[in-house]
Amino acid sequence: MSKAFTKESDGDDDDDIENEPAPLAKNYVTPRGFDLLQTELNNLLRVERPKVVEVVSWAAGNGDRSENGDYIYGKKRLREIDRRVRYLTKRLESAERVDPAMQKTHDRVFFGATVTYADANDREMTIKIVGVDEADTDAGMISWISPVAKALLKASVGDTVTLRTPTGPEQIEVVKISYGG
Repeated sequence: MSKAFTKESDGDDDDDIENEPAPLAKNYVTPRGFDLLQTELNNLLRVERPKVVEVVSWAAGNGDRSENGDYIYGKKRLREIDRRVRYLTKRLESAERVDPAMQKTHDRVFFGATVTYADANDREMTIKIVGVDEADTDAGMISWISPVAKALLKASVGDTVTLRTPTGPEQIEVVKISYGG
């Protein structure tokens, strides 16, 4: 095939969606996480994108687009926004809301649980098990598919479970389990 009929990539392939997790059987999300994703999508569609479109339209009217920084940056930003919109739309469509407050079994670790556990050095850590899109390790919110969450799932207070780490297996003990908003 002639090179004339092949697409040259500028590094912004639409097929390459950044940070997209591997397809999962379920896309669990807390109600708060679902609302945050929806808020971000609405902000992109109703606020950010219209502003960028306005700047690009203005910049396009200024003539030579090849050296027009506002036009070039604006078009790039539009591609980024559109990519994120597609990603959020897919994630929201596949989302399965799970409300931790509705959990009936409070003595075992399931999705949405806030768990305090102790490591071998008796250091306590408190984490909340949430959906992939709402994970934030700095805030103590870990994905339900993370190694720590997988080790803790279905455990009860007092149970010792094995956490697989890069340095080898580590024993952690469940100290406290709670559910709430």
